[in-house]
Amino acid sequence: MQIQEALIRVHYFSGDPTGKWDADTIAAMQKFQADQGWQTKLMPDSRALEKLGLGPDYSTAINAKTAQFTPPPPGNTTPATQEAGFEAASGVNE
Repeated sequence: MQIQEALIRVHYFSGDPTGKWDADTIAAMQKFQADQGWQTKLMPDSRALEKLGLGPDYSTAINAKTAQFTPPPPGNTTPATQEAGFEAASGVNE
């Protein structure tokens, strides 16, 4: 039904969505895929579903090129008590 609704939205299918993968739906999907320059034998093509807005939604995924990360603190910000604990544990002061 979602595929038929999407095909209606982009003017490749007319009528009411029935949710049935019938000859009219197949013809509409084949035409849509062919018009995009994609294959028409395997249906529905994953690219067609994405173009129809039915693919996975990655809108909340982190994009490494535009992500904003807080830089790590400088190395000299270790608290003195923690440094003293490291020294004591390492046996350096003995």
